[in-house]
Amino acid sequence: MKQEKRGQEPPSPIYESLPPPWLPKSHRTADVGYPGFHPPRPGQDEDVLSDKHIKDGFLLPLPVPDEHQSAAVILLQQDAKGGRMFDQSVLADLEHLMSDIFTRKADSAVAIQSSAFKIPSRVTMSDTKRQTWFAELANPDVPLSKLGKSVPHGAKGHDLLDLLHTNNVAIPRAVWFLRVFGANETAGLRNKPSYNPTQYSVDWAIVVTSYMKKQLADIGLPSPPRPGMNIKQTFKGVLSDVETRDRWVSRFTYCLKLLRPFYDEGLVDHRTFLTWIALQMAACNLAQAGFVAHLADEYLDGVLEKRPLAKPLLDACIAKLNEVRTTSAQGHLNKLEEILKSLIQRICVALPDTLVSPSTWLAHSSLLCSALAGPADSGPSDCRRRDFQQLISDNLIDIQRRNDAMLFRNLPPRKLERLGSLVVDIQILNSICSSTDMSTISFFSSQIPDCTSSSSFVDKLDTLLTWAVTPLQYGSHRPYAAVTLLRAYHERNARRESSSATLHDHLFDWLDSKPVVREAGNLRAVASLFGKLMKSGLFDYAVYVQRLVARGEEGLSLSEPDGTASFHRNFLRWIPLHNTTSSLSNQRKVIVYGARARQTPEDVCEREMRREIRAILPLVFGGDTLPPSVSMSSLRTSCPTVLGAPCFEQVRTIKQWLLPNLHKFASRSQSLDEITTLKTYSTAVELLRYTHSYGSLLELSLSVLSQTSHAELLTSVGEVFHRFATIWTAMNVTGTITSTLYSTYLLWRTQGGKTRSLLTLIIEMDDGRQLDATAKTQVENDIAAFTHALAPKTDHPEAVPSVMPEILLLAEDSKPDAPSILANSLWYRYRTSGDWAWKVWDNIVASLRQVPVMSEDHERRHTYALRYGQFLLNVDHHLPGGIDDDVLQWFLGTGKSEVLGLTLETWDVLRVVLLFLCVHGALSTTTLLQGLVYPAWQLGADAGPLYQPQNMETFIQAASELFDALVLQEECFISPIVPQELLDAQRIHTWRQNAFREPHFTLLASNIPNLVLLEHNNVVSDELRGIARDLRLRTCESRDIRQSCYRNLDAVRRGFEHPIQSGMVAETLCEPLVNALKMILSESNEDVNSFLSTGISSVLSPCTLAATAVQLQFGLRQLGRALACESTKQGASASLDKMTSLIFHHSMASEEAYFIAEMARGVDGPVAIKFINNGFKSIVDILNRAPAPSTPESLLVRAGRAGEVLRVLSHVSEPLREEGTGLDLDVSTQERLAKIILESFQFANATFSKTTDQSLRVITEAVIFLARLLQFDLGFLGTRTTHFRETCEKMTPVLFDLVVIHACGPAHDAVAFALLLDTLYFLIDDLFLHSKTSSPDPFKYYPTRLQSPHLHSLPSSHHVRLLTLLPHLRPNAVVQDLTHAHRDNTGLLVYGAPVQNRPWEWIENLDKDDGTIRNNASLSLELFGAKATGDHLIGYMQDEERCIPMRLEGVFEDKLTAESVFRRDWRETRLPAHSDVRAGERGVGEGVDELGTLPTFGLQKPGSRRVSPASSVRSRGSVSSVRRSPASLSGNRSAVSTREGTGECGIGSGPTAGRKRKASASVDDDDEVEIIEGPVPANPKKPKVKPKPKKK
Repeated sequence: MKQEKRGQEPPSPIYESLPPPWLPKSHRTADVGYPGFHPPRPGQDEDVLSDKHIKDGFLLPLPVPDEHQSAAVILLQQDAKGGRMFDQSVLADLEHLMSDIFTRKADSAVAIQSSAFKIPSRVTMSDTKRQTWFAELANPDVPLSKLGKSVPHGAKGHDLLDLLHTNNVAIPRAVWFLRVFGANETAGLRNKPSYNPTQYSVDWAIVVTSYMKKQLADIGLPSPPRPGMNIKQTFKGVLSDVETRDRWVSRFTYCLKLLRPFYDEGLVDHRTFLTWIALQMAACNLAQAGFVAHLADEYLDGVLEKRPLAKPLLDACIAKLNEVRTTSAQGHLNKLEEILKSLIQRICVALPDTLVSPSTWLAHSSLLCSALAGPADSGPSDCRRRDFQQLISDNLIDIQRRNDAMLFRNLPPRKLERLGSLVVDIQILNSICSSTDMSTISFFSSQIPDCTSSSSFVDKLDTLLTWAVTPLQYGSHRPYAAVTLLRAYHERNARRESSSATLHDHLFDWLDSKPVVREAGNLRAVASLFGKLMKSGLFDYAVYVQRLVARGEEGLSLSEPDGTASFHRNFLRWIPLHNTTSSLSNQRKVIVYGARARQTPEDVCEREMRREIRAILPLVFGGDTLPPSVSMSSLRTSCPTVLGAPCFEQVRTIKQWLLPNLHKFASRSQSLDEITTLKTYSTAVELLRYTHSYGSLLELSLSVLSQTSHAELLTSVGEVFHRFATIWTAMNVTGTITSTLYSTYLLWRTQGGKTRSLLTLIIEMDDGRQLDATAKTQVENDIAAFTHALAPKTDHPEAVPSVMPEILLLAEDSKPDAPSILANSLWYRYRTSGDWAWKVWDNIVASLRQVPVMSEDHERRHTYALRYGQFLLNVDHHLPGGIDDDVLQWFLGTGKSEVLGLTLETWDVLRVVLLFLCVHGALSTTTLLQGLVYPAWQLGADAGPLYQPQNMETFIQAASELFDALVLQEECFISPIVPQELLDAQRIHTWRQNAFREPHFTLLASNIPNLVLLEHNNVVSDELRGIARDLRLRTCESRDIRQSCYRNLDAVRRGFEHPIQSGMVAETLCEPLVNALKMILSESNEDVNSFLSTGISSVLSPCTLAATAVQLQFGLRQLGRALACESTKQGASASLDKMTSLIFHHSMASEEAYFIAEMARGVDGPVAIKFINNGFKSIVDILNRAPAPSTPESLLVRAGRAGEVLRVLSHVSEPLREEGTGLDLDVSTQERLAKIILESFQFANATFSKTTDQSLRVITEAVIFLARLLQFDLGFLGTRTTHFRETCEKMTPVLFDLVVIHACGPAHDAVAFALLLDTLYFLIDDLFLHSKTSSPDPFKYYPTRLQSPHLHSLPSSHHVRLLTLLPHLRPNAVVQDLTHAHRDNTGLLVYGAPVQNRPWEWIENLDKDDGTIRNNASLSLELFGAKATGDHLIGYMQDEERCIPMRLEGVFEDKLTAESVFRRDWRETRLPAHSDVRAGERGVGEGVDELGTLPTFGLQKPGSRRVSPASSVRSRGSVSSVRRSPASLSGNRSAVSTREGTGECGIGSGPTAGRKRKASASVDDDDEVEIIEGPVPANPKKPKVKPKPKKK
């Protein structure tokens, strides 16, 4: 039954293999089958069973023996049989054939018709139809071809944009509509001659920008509260409400979307739109700035094309960034701040010339540096961000350098500035003091060339030697310092060959040629200096004599007449010989006195000197009695020969005769009494001081120090070391003195002697430099032990009573040891208390007030005073630090009021006590000056209506007399009852040195003005004013004070400036202060105006240059104050005019004028303005002095002279530029200056075209100076007159022509090009800065065209920078590099005008492309010379958009495409799978193997379903199915990538849907199986397949 049923079933239809529906035919007409599709047929070769087919499988025979072999071999074989392969006529036949083909093809082509394009017309519609039309426009399903026949007429401008936004029209369709709208608007204008195709873009840009500005205006900020007005405000912004915010954001976003195609296609004019962005950024508020900043960020590339656009945008960004950082809402504006910084950074990178603007840099340099310092806010990777930031940093350095150069900041130092170098050198030498370490002074440069004859060394040597001998400097230490510095230089260069000889030559040349040497008053100083040089081995007397003799010097002998005498005669006579030989002495004697001289004047002088010395030092030469009391004046009177003798006799007598005897006296001083020895030593010290024999004094003092056993003599030696400490420092012997002092201290310490003064002197002389660590520790420990012994520390110190009656009773206690006993008892009782010495002094003053009451006898009063002085001296010995500090604290504390109550008699007694204590070192001079003298002067200077003459004048007069005794008098008397001793005077001189050293000298200098004010205080009595005047004059004339002033000129200047700057001094007192300062520094008492107006060159001596600088600075400041006062303004102005006329009109050398300018730096504004105005007038006069036929050489000469004046002005004005203050410059001078600069530029510009190569450099140098002068003038802030601005406007094109001239051609100069270009930037920015219009055209003052006959040689870098100045923006990308062309009669292509963008005329083509050429687009084919060829063009498509039928369409057809042969081959041989093959399935991506997922580039993998048309192995029996065989899946499985995959990697995603599978089934469905022919390996190895990576 089953078989019957089976047999009744209808037979199955015969299976017929059909190609896939997507597979096209191989040919459209011929029946040649389908490509790659070979269905089985009866009798095919694959069905033939043979042993070979069974064993090896069926293989198609190869068309050629080798698939890599070409068919050329077969053709060659055929040609050998008689073919025409290499027949020469074959090529000609083929050529004729192809020509015929192309001819027929061209004839059969259809001719292109004329343009049939018509603009869609505008029609007037009703509101309903218009609304319907816009609704259809907004509907993307309605094709534009339907709407393009006509457009509605009606709304315009903002209303039209609102209508598009309201209907939510898609951007491309809205752009089409607006383009059609614009085309209709401009249709009537196109036939006019003045028609501009881009004018409507400008108009439309204005519409769009005003539309955006209107929207931005809706964003407002609440008005700030008004102070003092209690008005309640309510503010509701557009963005504060959700509904209004969404509506505003929607409209603004739609506008921005429209703007992008407008900008890209040129529908809005780029220049107009970008200008609006820059100006809007400056005009918007902070709320609007965020939107404008984003807009500027998006279109910044266009802005960066031109500096005229980038500069206003940069200024606006800087202003907004500054506003952000100063507003209270800064925390909410971080994003805006980041965008602004990003804009500034991008401008700095792309167009750094924008930041080259001195006015901007001067106002916002710190803000720019901070904005450019941080990393880019939106940079790419870290590496690129670092590169970006490095580029910003490099550009910023260059920008700062260029701006500072135009602002005349950081001016380079003047080359070979002799005066400036002298100032520095003299200041270094004058700074040498007792605390100086001579080894640290690098007077000579450390980098000395091998040849010491270099100019720098010679100049410094001249400065050093001149400083050592000139009377314009002060201090006996100078020759010793010079020798020490030269000896250090010689030791550093001792290894150099003939260094000593070379130094000797320099010293001889200086001695032989310098004018300062020949001055009669300098003979002793020069002789003494060279004597010390010879003593140190730096100068050889024998060589000096030989050189004079060798050159035939006449007049060396004293026997020759004076008329022929050589000035070297005096040097041979005067120069001392410290270390001489008998032969050298005889040689000198023969040359100076002749060979027959038996007795010389030197012998007579020496005998007289010895006689005088024996008279004042009898004990040294065996005498037994001392001369009567010797004073300094009597000592000078007793030794006239010794003091007036030449240096030769002085040194020989002292060195060879006196000093050995003094050493013998020191060795036997222990056998003599202390007073005798002390007087002899003090007399010897003063004698050696008068003869400047400080080397002998040092030897004597060291000898006495190591041999004496007298404590007072030891103290006296220490005082000598302290008194002449600066000289010992200059001699560089402080180390020797310190070591000797320390050895003596150890010796006295072991003997139990008094060592307190030694410890103090050791610390002073050592100054932390000489002693080793052990010695320092020893000294410190001994000082600590000494302090603890005298002032032990305790928790319960003894209370000291305020009143001590025993001190008052001491006055009448006549016992000699009474002061010592009282001092010992008080110390023992109150030694644990810290203030017992202060209270002792307080009781002393109270007791001294009773002395005039106790006795009316002056001698008795002085006796009481000396007793109190001896008591206080004993108290001083019981204190670790002495009584000095306690007395000072008393004077500055309670003593201020008590001293005012002292009577004249009490002051007489107190003066004796104070002088006694100062002489013995218990009180320092500085304590009395600081505690008594300076407060008294201050009191007198400030005396006003409440002045009490009776008490105050007594105090002021007593203090002034005390100052005279302690500081000015050569010898002072403690009391008439005390014998006058030389030792007391020497001690006064010793302790007054502290007042001339730091830190106290600054206090002394600051109180000299108080003495001047006291002198001119009308409230004070005439007698006291006379005392003050006399005291001030003698103070200013003191050589010690002048030496200290020259050492610290700044302290003097500050001291005199302080009372004026404090504002407490009347204007009439300023001039006396200046005159007093002049008297200190220049020994002149003339007023400041005459000093500034006459004889300036005379005060510029190298040695007084630093002091002159202080006087000039102080005088100019005083003139500045005088200019500010109406009563003195006229006189001060005349003085300044006089001085500046001398400076600017050849009355001084250029270096002197430069020095004056340096001194005028930092003066008050009125003085600087006067300087600058007069300087500009001088420059104008110089430049106007042109010869009748003006030449480039004459222009350069005038520029050089004006350049000296400009250098002076630049240094005077530099501090004012730093402050950024505006100066009231003379208007007429500024206008004249601008005019002469313009005329000079025009002359130079005209001269360049007709000048030979030799003169080009001359003109260039003159142009560079003129540019620098213009930069200097523009650097001053202030108003610009209309005439000045008009002149500058005329100057702009001339300056640009000069820039182009120096950019290329024969006058090419990179330096001049850069400087002139920066000057052009400066000039244009200044014109915009002072423009009167609120929104000027940013291109107004910029050049309009670039022309030069040498443009072909213009470097590309220069060309790019110049193009950024021109107003022409880069053309639209559509027409870029396009130009009109035609062929002439000869067939050559002739180029015409460039193609102009017509965005409003080139409307989109809405017709479908069916292959027919209609020429109905807005852009006619005639413009391109198009011709119909009959070829079919394949449109460009992305690979994923192409479908298989289109790709296989031209496999067997001849087509013409724009692609290359290789590209076409690639396209036609790569056949991607159809999208239906794997519909509904997702599998493992193609390219998955051991390396993971790899990109697929069309290469066929094993097992791929794609079949290469070039495959040489093809199965014809199994290709009926394009599925894989199950066996192939076990070897390698790869799924096909589809469109829905993940891109290039071809990885599918998602599970397989709609399929049921078994566990043992194959891994893929039959629909994905393809059978591949060939034997299958028996046991194929399964390659490792990496799992599919997870999709992120």
